[in-house]
Amino acid sequence: MRVNARRVLAAVWVMLYVNTVAAQTPAAVATYPRAAIDYSGIVAKTQTTPLDDSVFDFSPEKLGLVFPQKVHLVKLILRDQAHEWVDISFRYSPRLSSSFEWFLPELKAADYYTAEWAILDEQDRLIRGSFSFSFGETARMPSLIKAEQELALRLRNGEDENTRFITPPRTQIILEQEPRTYDPPFTLRLEERGGSADSKQ
Repeated sequence: MRVNARRVLAAVWVMLYVNTVAAQTPAAVATYPRAAIDYSGIVAKTQTTPLDDSVFDFSPEKLGLVFPQKVHLVKLILRDQAHEWVDISFRYSPRLSSSFEWFLPELKAADYYTAEWAILDEQDRLIRGSFSFSFGETARMPSLIKAEQELALRLRNGEDENTRFITPPRTQIILEQEPRTYDPPFTLRLEERGGSADSKQ
């Protein structure tokens, strides 16, 4: 009985330790989305129309992409700063090409627009990229607007140069699950079996 009791106590202490460590270091800490590293260098070598962070007097007439090699263009979308999508009639084509071009409808006034694209290279690796532009009499560079929006968000969350907002972990709701048979802190009951000296110790 002593050996069994010690094993039970050891198992309980291990579970308590694991639960305590897991509670102190949640997996969701510092889980900001990160862009995949472009080892091929295609993103840096790709020419876009309009140029990234460019400003125009009037709405541009087309979107253009020129890649350093032939690729499959699998995604091309256009949205404004409020994430409202613009239908540019993009359709996937299985043809390999290094140059793509789409004519744009008349765009509504917005702070800026962002075009996002994705390709499959010759080794079938998925590579993503994006570029932004703005237009109008009072248009400013998209990078300046994004920086102001990020600063406003940080100030709203009570951040400064020494703090950073961490997105809390998602709440997981589990339905129809059997209730726990115990509640922390753990309580062990060692029942006596028989009247032997070992069981009384």
